[in-house]
Formats: sequence, structure tokens, C-alpha cells
Amino acid sequence: MNFAKGEWLRLSSCVSCAAIAAMFLSGKLLAQAVDRPDLSIELVDPKGLRVCADPNNMPFSTERGEGFENKLAELLADKLGKGLSYSWYPQATGFVRNTLAAHKCDVIMGVPQGDDLVQVTNPYYRTAYALVFKQGHDLEGVDTLGDPHLKGKRIGIVAGTPPGNNMAANGLMANAKPYPLMIDTRVDSSAAAMMHDLAIGEIDAGILWGPMAGYYARRTNPAVTVVPLVKETTGPRMAYRIAMGVRYADQEWKRQLNRIIRENQPAINGLLMSFGVPLLDDNDRVITDGAVPR
Repeated sequence: MNFAKGEWLRLSSCVSCAAIAAMFLSGKLLAQAVDRPDLSIELVDPKGLRVCADPNNMPFSTERGEGFENKLAELLADKLGKGLSYSWYPQATGFVRNTLAAHKCDVIMGVPQGDDLVQVTNPYYRTAYALVFKQGHDLEGVDTLGDPHLKGKRIGIVAGTPPGNNMAANGLMANAKPYPLMIDTRVDSSAAAMMHDLAIGEIDAGILWGPMAGYYARRTNPAVTVVPLVKETTGPRMAYRIAMGVRYADQEWKRQLNRIIRENQPAINGLLMSFGVPLLDDNDRVITDGAVPR
């Protein structure tokens, strides 16, 4: 599956959605492609795992090592017997050009399968945009954006992300509250703002990239229900496979990462679930243990 221009930005910002995201549509998050020479030498650091990452983008990564991509990087470094270091750059235009393509690092921990700007490994998780709402209200049981219970509700949406198309098709935009797609993750978070508004009753529900929905739901009071939007039958796809990204020249490096993913998939699943990430198998069923997704 090939991503159209702007898809990765939409995914990460929502996949930050970030979303994803934002990661999971007006620009391109990973704006510059990595060169693809036919004949080249792999320039992966033999002694250290060098990771390209955003310095303040929970639940993915922070300079303090708090995100699940930080924890996954620690697992990889341990399995490779390498030290761990980072090249920090906000998830914005120029991310690839200033990190991976500049040989300042050797792997981006989360990119959608099918992205053509980097070479991707085998995917290590699959998730989807999710509807979030407070428990104990009249939205229990809602699992599609066409449900009549959503009519008239004020729903938060990150502007320009794929679920907006489905909201519009179902007549939900009139009361929608938009949150900005293009943000500086060092000082702002549309996901955190949306979940705060949900908690205080400013909105009735919200739609976020799955990892962000699950992470912030665990930190929201009162309790919040997270429903992956896997039953949508029209509009853009809601579910995506996420892999790691490397340079096109680094074929042996990709094989190494694929081996580690394969051998450690249950541990990776457990790590992701500990951050609230809603994991899906290929039949859109939620994974509730360390089983390998099929």
C-alpha cells in the first residue's frame, strides 16, 4: 500500500495521532525521501543503535526516554548488544532529511507500512483511529461514525485527518470542534487538549489516532472508553500497519531488524499494550495478550 502525499503527516499528528499516526493532509511530515542508490555501502553504526526521534511526542518518544518507541529502542539495543543514542528533531517538514538521510541516525522507530520515503521493515503493530467518550454516558455501544447516537454531539477531530471525511459524510461536522494538525510538539499537543476538553465536558466525544487515544484515555478522569473505528465501510481506511524506517541502501540492517521484530513480537505487543495502544490483528480483532498478530 502506497501512501499519498500528506498521509504520514495526517497519521502522526492525530498518530501525535501523533497520526500515526501524524505522523498517521496538506503537507508531508516526512517531506524528503531518502536517496536510493543502486550501489552503496551500508553506513549503519556498528557499535551503537542510533535512533531518529521527536524529543517531546508522547506516547511515542521524549528526550527523557518516556515513550514506547524509547522503550522499544532500548529492547532493540539490548538484543543487538549495542549502546543507544538519538538524533532529535520535531516530527515536522525536514524530519527525514535532517536525521536519517543525513546519516545522523539509522532507524525511525515508527512509520506506516507502504511509506515510500524510507525503506520499511516488517510491521510490528497494527492499530486504527479510535472514538473516545466518557464511560456511563449515552454513547456506550457506539462503534461507527454513522451511529445515530452521535447526531448533534460535539465531537473533537484533528483537522485534516482521515476520520474527518467520515464525519462529514455522516453530517457530524456542524458541531465538530477542530484541533490543529500542524503543531510544534515541543510546546503543544492536540491530543492532550482534546482529552482535556472531553474530561471537562467541552466536547462529547473525540477521534484520535489509536496510540494517542489509548495513552491519554488512561490518564483522563472520569474514565474514557476507546473504540477502534474498524467498522467504517466508506471513506479512507482507519487502520494502519506500523513498521520501522531505514535507508534504502541498508538492506542487511533491515534484515537484522526484521529478525529482532519476529523473535520478540510477544514482548513488543506487551510493551505497546502497557501504553494503552489498541492492537489489532488482520481481522480487526483487538489483541488482548502477547500473541503475534495475524
